[in-house]
Amino acid sequence: MASFTFAGSLAGRSVARVGFGAMQLPGPGVLGPPRDRDAALAVLRRAVELGVDHIDTAQFYGPDVANELIHEALHPYPDDLLLVSKVGAKRDADGAWHPAQTPAELRAGVEDNLRTLDVEQLGAVNLRRMHEHDLSGADVVPLEDQLAEMVALRDEGKIAGIGISTAPLAEVEAAIATAGIVCVQNAFSLVDRSDADVLAACSAAGVAYVPYFPLGSAFPHLPKVVDQPTVQAVAARLDATPAQVGLAWLLSHDESILLIPGTSSVAHLEDNLAVGDLTLSAADLAELDAATPA
Repeated sequence: MASFTFAGSLAGRSVARVGFGAMQLPGPGVLGPPRDRDAALAVLRRAVELGVDHIDTAQFYGPDVANELIHEALHPYPDDLLLVSKVGAKRDADGAWHPAQTPAELRAGVEDNLRTLDVEQLGAVNLRRMHEHDLSGADVVPLEDQLAEMVALRDEGKIAGIGISTAPLAEVEAAIATAGIVCVQNAFSLVDRSDADVLAACSAAGVAYVPYFPLGSAFPHLPKVVDQPTVQAVAARLDATPAQVGLAWLLSHDESILLIPGTSSVAHLEDNLAVGDLTLSAADLAELDAATPA
């Protein structure tokens, strides 16, 4: 399964283009402990055994749960393992999501990640932007103030690279120009290509583009890659799963794309990483490019 490790770049380091996202390790709704703690630990250990060298997490996954599982499963960490986190949000006791957007809150979020993961430096930290409709009455914090704090944290050696998440093109361009960001996390998939302008900007600037919802929306009643008839037809023809076809399309779509598919199942993990063994022909890609959500 080592063929999935063809190289991409993240925070100045060469990494496999398929990593692992820890969001699905906590309980339902990304809240509380996992249904099966031993299974969650096994997934993390198996991921590293198979060559995963970057893991995406956040202190607010659980909250606190994902980082604690990563620490238990993998600490002391392999030298080549890049830990990437995210700040800008927090959870309450009921699991509701709230903004944590001020510079002081961003700094506290980074410090919390350093403490729970037990590291002196994080490989990269994504600033999860929130806009007026997300803020529940909280004030909008200027992007330049947030980036200045992230740059200060990088200058202090607490983070190696800065990323930005859920950001439109103008904010991404500003972050590239003023903060030298290394990655962007926005929604993008075969069935949602509305972020194509941001992807193009990342590709031109040498910034890693890490799509969340790579197989379509996680919300009910919204398009999913695996439900598309074209994807299913290509998968059947190639003896692959529809999910593998959707992930392979992303890897073929642009060299700046890195994937962080998440799962709480070892079998599903192995299926995801097997995407590196799947070759899409020019005809397959043309067929998939022409597909529209059912």
